[in-house]
Amino acid sequence: MPSSSLLPDDPSVLFTTAGMQQFKKYYTSPELAPAKNIASIQKCIRTSDIDEVGDESHLTFFEMLGNFSFGGYWKKEAIQWAATFLINELRIDHSRISITYYGGPVAGGRDIESKGIIENNSWLMEKLDEGGIEDNFWGPTGSEGPCGPTVEFYIDGIEVWNLVFNEYYYKGTREELLRDQVLEKLTPLKTKGIDTGMGLERLAMMVQKKKNIYETDLFPGHPTSRADRIIADHARAIEALVSEGLQPSNKDRGYVLRRLIRRVVTLEYVNKLSASRLGPIFEGEKQKFLKTLEAGLREFRRRWNTNIFSGLDAYYLHESFGFPFILTEDLIRDEKLDFNFDKLREEYNEAALAHKEKSRAGAEKKFGGHGLVLSTGELRAADEKELKKVTRLHTATHLLHQALRNVLGESVHQAGSDITVERTRFDFTFDRKLTASEIKNVEDIVNDVIGKDLPVQKVTKPRSEAEETGALFYFKEKYPDPVNIYFVGDSLETAFSKEFCGGPHVERTRDIGKFKIIKEEAVSAGVRRIRATVT
Repeated sequence: MPSSSLLPDDPSVLFTTAGMQQFKKYYTSPELAPAKNIASIQKCIRTSDIDEVGDESHLTFFEMLGNFSFGGYWKKEAIQWAATFLINELRIDHSRISITYYGGPVAGGRDIESKGIIENNSWLMEKLDEGGIEDNFWGPTGSEGPCGPTVEFYIDGIEVWNLVFNEYYYKGTREELLRDQVLEKLTPLKTKGIDTGMGLERLAMMVQKKKNIYETDLFPGHPTSRADRIIADHARAIEALVSEGLQPSNKDRGYVLRRLIRRVVTLEYVNKLSASRLGPIFEGEKQKFLKTLEAGLREFRRRWNTNIFSGLDAYYLHESFGFPFILTEDLIRDEKLDFNFDKLREEYNEAALAHKEKSRAGAEKKFGGHGLVLSTGELRAADEKELKKVTRLHTATHLLHQALRNVLGESVHQAGSDITVERTRFDFTFDRKLTASEIKNVEDIVNDVIGKDLPVQKVTKPRSEAEETGALFYFKEKYPDPVNIYFVGDSLETAFSKEFCGGPHVERTRDIGKFKIIKEEAVSAGVRRIRATVT
């Protein structure tokens, strides 16, 4: 089947993000399918990890190879064919391949069938591991739909091929499934279906034995700098979206296109790169934006050169010059990769919230907490409920940090973090994938501390004294002197966790709610990432 449009009919999603979206109805009504077995190469757009674009393996626009079945074949054939294709057709040494399967226990239970199929192929057992619902149970897409356990193939530690076994229909969103894990909402499908996805760009990287996707022959010239890589990726995405008839705007899909164009324009302008030739729509948007860009850049440079750049400065650029916050972040990354972006966002949101309260009530300014980072990257002032949610996640992140050290050892250190109203994202130093039992252990420790309803307190000490307390701190961050230490427990000496931090935090751990790890993955060599939420 040919690729479907990037602009799907499904109103619950902005773009086509997976090959199965055009076949979604066939899993519940297989009689409508043009054939029992189908293959496709689907063009996709994903913006959920747009800030990671420019690294080794993340893209905004990519192509997904997929094979699908609606009652034609099942797990044994799908697993064996995948292994055969990788080893015999692509000639990838099996020592480079590792596999994971769904280890349960909820959402349908442990996938014993897939485990047995893999065990019958002895070489596949060499690197076999089980994953939880976050990694090895896929779907649904949109507001509801088919879903099921997965078997994932990794090459050199990077996920390349995901085999989804659609056995169920879930009446709810993916977020609800992860949060509630309610078996009653899972309805067995009358006809079981296969849905696989293999990223063309990552596959090329593995076959051609390259260190990153930009070194493959899919990217002429092999861009090396972060700016060049982002431009190369965004240019492909812009061309793909414009070819679908999309126009830049301030809403929904059009806003995503506008953001991509403006990011390319900014990176070209700042890095003095040659202009991209992406057609009249790109050029028209570029010329309109350059006036805003030039004035905002002059003011950014003036403020940056004072060596004291804060979220208040970023908010001033936005309010006075219409300078998007995401572009301020890009500029700072070019200048200083180890900048404290969490603090910048917090200060920006505090300024935005204060402005909102002043404008609405004409009364005293009200500061507090983090704001909401939208999936498109645009920031807006958050309401009180959202601010409380991010504050709960902030304290939970401190507990997560300490729990990781308890389970994995004191070699674990923070390597970055980002908190939105939906989740916390925490990067840490560690040299391998966590096992399912380790992830569960970390999660249980955090929830145990939450259940103890411990106080969350703050003390202020001179920097030298603060370091002697054993409090954790992010080595890339510049802390003030004196420094605030937030600790969880009755005293600093007996605290479960203690860290240098600017706040804000909940008053007691029970205020956090239930902590849940959504995903654990690699970021780069020696650095892992955990995404988690609270309910």
